Amino acid sequence: MNQEVARVRIEKLRKELSNHNHQYYVLSQPLISDLKYDLLMQQLMTLEKEFPVFFDPNSPSQRVGNDINKVFVQVEHKTPMLSLGNTYSFEELIAFDKRIRKEIDEQFEYVTELKYDGTAISLVYEHGRLIRAVTRGDGTRGDDVTDNVRTIKRIPLVLMGNDYPDLFEIRGEIIIPRPDFDRMNMEREAKGELPFANPRNASSGTLKMQNSAEVAKRPLDCLFYSIIGDNLPYSSHFENLLAAKQWDFKVSEHIKKHKDLSGVFNYIEKWNMKRDNLPFDIDGVVIKINSFSLQEKLGSIAKSPRWAISYKFKPEQVETRLLDVTYQVGRTGVITPVAILEPVVIAGTTVKRSSLHNADQIELLDIHYGDIVYVEKGGEIIPKVVGVDKSFRVPGSRPVQFITNCPGCGTSLVRKEGEVNHYCPNELNCPPQIKGKIEHFISRKAMNIEGLGEETIGLLFKNQLIRNVGDLYDLKKEQIVPMERLGEKSAENIIKSIEQSKEVPFSRVLFAIGIRFVGETVAKTLAGRFRSIEQLKNANFNELTGVEEIGDKIAESIIEFFLKDKNLFLIERLKSYGLQLEAYQTQPELKSGKLERLSFVITGTFGRHSREEIKSLIELHGGKNVAAVSSKTSYLLAGDKPGPAKLSKAGELDIDILSEEGFLRMIE
Repeated sequence: MNQEVARVRIEKLRKELSNHNHQYYVLSQPLISDLKYDLLMQQLMTLEKEFPVFFDPNSPSQRVGNDINKVFVQVEHKTPMLSLGNTYSFEELIAFDKRIRKEIDEQFEYVTELKYDGTAISLVYEHGRLIRAVTRGDGTRGDDVTDNVRTIKRIPLVLMGNDYPDLFEIRGEIIIPRPDFDRMNMEREAKGELPFANPRNASSGTLKMQNSAEVAKRPLDCLFYSIIGDNLPYSSHFENLLAAKQWDFKVSEHIKKHKDLSGVFNYIEKWNMKRDNLPFDIDGVVIKINSFSLQEKLGSIAKSPRWAISYKFKPEQVETRLLDVTYQVGRTGVITPVAILEPVVIAGTTVKRSSLHNADQIELLDIHYGDIVYVEKGGEIIPKVVGVDKSFRVPGSRPVQFITNCPGCGTSLVRKEGEVNHYCPNELNCPPQIKGKIEHFISRKAMNIEGLGEETIGLLFKNQLIRNVGDLYDLKKEQIVPMERLGEKSAENIIKSIEQSKEVPFSRVLFAIGIRFVGETVAKTLAGRFRSIEQLKNANFNELTGVEEIGDKIAESIIEFFLKDKNLFLIERLKSYGLQLEAYQTQPELKSGKLERLSFVITGTFGRHSREEIKSLIELHGGKNVAAVSSKTSYLLAGDKPGPAKLSKAGELDIDILSEEGFLRMIE
């Protein structure tokens, strides 16, 4: 490459990287993956090294990316917040190790930590009290976000103990745990707001909000990874982090020390396999020299410390082609666009379909038929399209436009003001809605009508034998026998199971009829407070919201349900068939009051009892089952493979964690 070609290429790379820095650090809207960014940066650094005549102190290679928001007061970091050099292979880690050993002629330890995918923060403590919180900024200066950080409940305002230095700085990563992020997005969508793309963008954007009261409503958390100060208790990184735990800082239990690279490699391989089990996102592993004196000896280059490096996992994001877009109709009428993709493997599974969420998301992506799209698994579970590679777009390709009519019945779609979803208003005659409601009604946790699956429901609907859940109780065996893949025995079992469903308790009937936002646990709570469907129908807004766990949204949905004549007619019809619409008929006699005024959250699997049996035992002894851990929870009853989010929440709130054996001893 001659000098002129190199100059043009360098200028282009600098401009492109500067733009990506702005998108990532300022707008929190990255346009490319970390891997692609690192490859572009490597190209630039290689060219600048080969052609030093084009050196520029303002090149992106000479500085850390900038996330400064001019609205906040700017504060200079006493020690620059450098970014880490990245590697994607063990060979590069071996080269890193060799460079260190050339300069250090003594034994040393490595420390490995999970690389949290959030936004960096620096906290300064004086005499055990938080005095300042500053973002990374450009590495030299950052935004003072102290007021916002004070709202994060897991960050200590006053330290515990008395063996901390009078003045020190601790650095960490502001994150939003995955379960909290998913719950927050569900709440945003319910209010008609756009969901966040990922926890990292959400935490970064939240930290820069001007109203700290709004920040307090977001589920921010913080994990700490570095301490800086003149009078720290130890002369090594690992030991100081352990000390910080005693001062009430949240330090990951997964930090480890190693004598050589073999331990580092094992650690990386372990977390590359197990990262899906963590309640927060990570994108790699950080490797550091443990000794502070050796860190000082090795020093830093303009962009990164020479004593640390990050090993980044290859992103769980792939490229494939969009073949088509179809639309699903949910039982509540909500229309969901679904991308039909060329089959592609993500995290070990073949993906052919992916959610496009709603019309706003399609417009935001500016997606065209035939586009090359980026697909990843939301929370590593649900596939979703997260971007488009427009450089491969075929000229003249047709943009995806959200449909205007229901694919199930042809009715014009509506979209309520302030909501993100379109829905079909034809709930009485729209086939997908009708079948969806019936499938929910017969499900195991609802009426538990066996022998009726999705295909059989489809056949019954096709043959005009059912149009709503009430029609199930008018079915006759002779109507079912002639149907495809059924017969005498199957028909007998279906009719028998329908008849048995009349004994299903009120709480499950309430869940089965499908009031929006009334799930299994909420239905049980309502049935405990309002002992019949009549009492619930006549309850006003204040009476509903006065029940624990019943918020405004649920109360409004219940009231709206009973205002519709079709729903009142259905309730009367179910009464006439003898379904249990009063709670007193099925309330079991208490065995004891040993668990009176105690509430339990259940997580995991149990050896001696099923989850349903455990729940029943709690109620038989006067206790209460609740769905989510809160400050009012008495115990988290945890079996094998408990949910990490519930464990984490219980730890934060100092809720006692109880084993199955411990629980059984309580009720003996």
